[in-house]
Amino acid sequence: MSGRKRATRAAGASSGGGSPGSPAAAWRRLTREIERCTRCPLHRTRAHVVVYRGSLTPRVVFVGEAPGAEEDRTGVPFVGRSGRRLDAAIATLGLAPSEFGVLNLVKCRPPGNRFDRRAERTCRPYLDRQLALLRPRLLVTLGAHSLRAIDPDAPPVLRSAGAVRPDHAPPVFPLLHPAATLRSRAWHERWERDVARLGRCLSGELAQPV
Repeated sequence: MSGRKRATRAAGASSGGGSPGSPAAAWRRLTREIERCTRCPLHRTRAHVVVYRGSLTPRVVFVGEAPGAEEDRTGVPFVGRSGRRLDAAIATLGLAPSEFGVLNLVKCRPPGNRFDRRAERTCRPYLDRQLALLRPRLLVTLGAHSLRAIDPDAPPVLRSAGAVRPDHAPPVFPLLHPAATLRSRAWHERWERDVARLGRCLSGELAQPV
């Protein structure tokens, strides 16, 4: 764990240097490429590209949908109200900073926070390259769009959330989107139950421990 490096901002995984062919150098090159992207119209309205926060060798990667206003302002994923709910769950899970990362399918904020499927298709190669470099042992999808993108064969998120899907590589553990849990007491209670099940999965009490 002590050898793991942490990225705290979009441009910036704390990579500790590395040779030009090292994974850390490859991550820096990919990050610069994403930050300069103009492949879809969202680049015209963004304040910042939102790439990633967390470890470069994570055990778990949380995959959200798209940045919101606060993420666009700061360039860091999940820093608003949804992010605080996610961070509380991560603390409950006992994950150290070296053990997790957080990113989104879409790297720029869609106007009005409406999910943009064209931007998702444009960003997908970036996501695939990020995950290939990060090599997590478990993907935790956050919300319906994330689950559909990562595991198209999964049942809808309200049926899938709270149970590991071991046939995917790496395994997928769907959760509701934290924003949804801010709007509904019932969904908040469901979120807490599902996070508890995720904790048991991580600790090896459920099938397919990671």
